[in-house]
Amino acid sequence: MQPFIRLHPADDVVIARTQLMAGTPIETFTSRGLVPPGHKIAARALATGTPVRRYNQVIGFASQPIAAGEHVHVHNLDMGPDKGDFARDYAFGTDLKPEEVRREAVFMGIRRADGRVATRNYIGILTSVNCSATAARAIAEHFSRRSNPAALAPYPQIDGVVALTHGTGCGMASQGLVMDMLRRTLTGYASHANFAGVLVLGLGCEANQIRAWMESGSLSEGKNLQVFNIQDSGGTQKTVDKGIALVTQMLEGANAVQRVPCSAAALRIGLQCGGSDGYSGVSANPALGAAVDLLIAHGGTAILSETPEIYGAEHLLTRRAISTEVGHKLVQRIHWWEEYTRINGGEMNNNPSPGNKAGGLTTILEKSLGAVAKGGTGNLQAVYEYAEAVQAAGLVFMDTPGYDPVSATGQVAGGANLICFTTGRGSAYGCAPSPSLKLATNSALWQRQQEDMDINCGEIIDGSCSITEMGERIFARMLATASGEKTKSELHGYGQNEFVPWQIGAVM
Repeated sequence: MQPFIRLHPADDVVIARTQLMAGTPIETFTSRGLVPPGHKIAARALATGTPVRRYNQVIGFASQPIAAGEHVHVHNLDMGPDKGDFARDYAFGTDLKPEEVRREAVFMGIRRADGRVATRNYIGILTSVNCSATAARAIAEHFSRRSNPAALAPYPQIDGVVALTHGTGCGMASQGLVMDMLRRTLTGYASHANFAGVLVLGLGCEANQIRAWMESGSLSEGKNLQVFNIQDSGGTQKTVDKGIALVTQMLEGANAVQRVPCSAAALRIGLQCGGSDGYSGVSANPALGAAVDLLIAHGGTAILSETPEIYGAEHLLTRRAISTEVGHKLVQRIHWWEEYTRINGGEMNNNPSPGNKAGGLTTILEKSLGAVAKGGTGNLQAVYEYAEAVQAAGLVFMDTPGYDPVSATGQVAGGANLICFTTGRGSAYGCAPSPSLKLATNSALWQRQQEDMDINCGEIIDGSCSITEMGERIFARMLATASGEKTKSELHGYGQNEFVPWQIGAVM
């Protein structure tokens, strides 16, 4: 097996399969110096200012002369004098694919009375404001299978009672974009199919008034959606006692479910990557993309997100947009982010993180080109605002930050009932109420952190599995997880602390 990986004949770099010592033969030259695994080696001499290609796409510009065989990274590659602001051919819709013949697959899901399909069966406790977070967590703690297993022992069909708290809800305008975004997020969770019942707890005097939120989300109180405030209940302990009583009332009905065969078309998968490395765009991301293509062929939906992490690769999506309107909407979100980072004193290349760079990623362009591979090759059907309800089937895009908990929170609010999360450096993320599958990009990570990883895509790097075969394996695991098979993060109890709504406005 060759010690390097060439991704495209026109690329200016190849990727180290393992750590390379000086003098390692690579095509018609040898490596110069030590090159870490997953990092880039120049495949030809490159003059200062030359565009450097990986995936046959520009990932940056040589910041100094680079010799063939030399390690290519932050010391000799950057975004160029315009910081990545070079012309991209958006070519709206020119790469549209014809519709495939619909395929059929099933998983064992939970069908709600209104027809929605769930992959999990939780009771959720949401808060309108940070001030009610402690009481909400105390209510959920009463039903913890770790600290009080007797509470849920009579209810084996319940996956758990989780408190999803947040740090905002007041010190903000009562109307406008920031409040709309918070309320949209809470609405998405309150109406999520994976919640059999929801309790919403407020303080009483906050900017995010519960009644105003319910009106904005067209929600109505009932036996499976209960709301109240601490101030109306007479204090913290009375609030906790009342909350425990209300959740207990929900449990019997919530437990009266059984899993039944459901079409894979009911799956909405949130696509995430975190702790990415130089292998992400070679193994786990394209393998997840292959699984997404299978999901879409079976009528399902995949939600690609993390707008700052498609920057420089958005043209690959606009070429597959089903309409010019959809393509323009994506480009508009890119322009919004450029302005958003500018007014906050940053730039789009503040991403990749130090961990990403240690793993071999040099610029946001390179990171983004690998990240979009998670979305597969299907047509882009729609572009959504953060936490907006996803209605279209197939590949869609949701505008979110790149920060994983914030991004996944928006996806779940939009209806994602499963998350697939690729990582190369190692991540310990988990999600509730939607389970999260973790895909390792390399075998070293799998061996080191196997207790957090569900699938080892490093077999692609090792040469023992193809991208197509791994995609089929991931799709099968999607169906199994949606059928109730627990993920590693679920076994560890992740999910409650990872609910992080996007807060973009001033705190007043």
